[in-house]
This record gives sequence, C-alpha cells and structure tokens, in this order.
Amino acid sequence: MSIRAILVDDEKLAIQGLQLRLEAHPDVEIIDTCLNGREAIRSIKTNKPDLVFLDIQMPGFDGFSVVQGLMEVEPPLVVFVTAYTDHAIRAFEAQATDYLMKPVEPERLADCLDRVRQRLAEKRGVEEAERLKEVLAEHAPDAHDELGEPGADVVSANRFEKMINVKDQGQIFRVDVDTIERIDAAGDYMCIYTGGETLILRETMKDLEKRLDPRRFQRVHRSTIVNLDLVRQVKPHTNGECFLVLESGAQVKVSRSYRDVVARFVH
Repeated sequence: MSIRAILVDDEKLAIQGLQLRLEAHPDVEIIDTCLNGREAIRSIKTNKPDLVFLDIQMPGFDGFSVVQGLMEVEPPLVVFVTAYTDHAIRAFEAQATDYLMKPVEPERLADCLDRVRQRLAEKRGVEEAERLKEVLAEHAPDAHDELGEPGADVVSANRFEKMINVKDQGQIFRVDVDTIERIDAAGDYMCIYTGGETLILRETMKDLEKRLDPRRFQRVHRSTIVNLDLVRQVKPHTNGECFLVLESGAQVKVSRSYRDVVARFVH
C-alpha cells in the first residue's frame, strides 16, 4: 500500500531532514513539498494526497489555517510537525492523526506511520465495500437485494474510534480503545479505566457511546460502560441484578434495566 505524501514547512532544511527520515519507509511516496500554507492548500486540492506532514508555525497561513482551508474537500490524514509543545492540544482537536516534535526521531516517525497505515487501511476498506455495493446494484440487483448491504459490517466497524485523545492535567493521552476496561460517568466527566490507569475525559456518556463500537462496549448501568471483551466472570446477585468481573479483578454491577447484556455470556 503506497502512501502519497506532501511535506509542508517554511524551512527547507526541515523538509530535507524529514525527506531523509522517510527514505527508511519505501511505501511513502513524497509527491510534493510546499514552503507555505497557501501553496499547501493548492497542492493538496490538486494532488489529493493520502497524508500531509504539516508544520504549524509558518508566516501567513499557519498549519491550522491550512486545515481550515480544506473544509470543503475530502481531507487527507494530517500529521503536525513542530518545534513547540504548546500546540499539542489544539492539534488533536483539529483531528490530527499525530503530532511530531522537531527534530523528528526515527522511532517516533515509525510509530506515526504505523498509525497512518492503519487509518488508511480502514478508510480503503470502507471505500472498497461501497464500490462493491454500487457494482452489485448496477449489474446484479438480485444479488444486491439478497445480500442487503454488502460490506455493511466493515463500514459499521470502521466508523468507530480506534484511539481516543484524552486531555488530563494539561497533557494529552492517546488511549487505544482496546485497552479500555470500563468507563464511569461523573456528571459531564468520564472516568476511563485502562487496567492500572485512570484518565478523566470531559464528555457526556451519550456522546462517548456514539464513538465506541456497541458490539464491544455496552452500558450495563446508567453510569457505566464496560468492554465486553474484558469480562471474565458473571456473578448473579439479588433482584435480577448481577456483577461482571473484569480482567483487572474489578466488579461492575449490572442493573436490571441492562440485564440483556448478560445474555450474550450465557450459552
């Protein structure tokens, strides 16, 4: 899978340095380089890259202005590259795939590109499913009707978050949803438990539920969501309630209103 990339930085040496680092990744094809934000917007709209490495502090149009200027087109994945740490929170709020500090370390760049490859694979999987559906509808309508929504499972699975950015105590934590064991609500704040760590996210339970795959993350109480993949035991309790024992040993009560969740563990 080739990754078509554009590098944007007002410093030529910074572009050259990143080009050298990217030589270690033969699947990354640099299709253009830009020295300012206006050039970047034109190039992105013309070349439609998969990925843009984007400097933040540039004269005139800065990196955030470039992202804003792409609102009317299908945006590429964006990795911000900067010498300043104080833009990190705003970068992730702009839906950046990653945030690299200058000078870019080879190991950090490799981790970043792994994340980019995963995002692109998910995106292309959805696009392939949609194309298959269109072809079937045009050339084999009977098969299309019989199958219902070809690729629907792929589309459904890939529209949910794989990583969640959590701003906690002035820092940004990139949380892999696979590691989330449970989530407890406390007003407009969510306590996210990832085994041995607890992070606080300012978001409502309703909004967070929309971001998580319901086939794995289910509400078992008015104020609790659990990762069903990490349930290790079901312990019956009184009045139709029960407790789920999670991988960490934590026990979560399932209220009667959500007891249908337990049914999937009973064969």
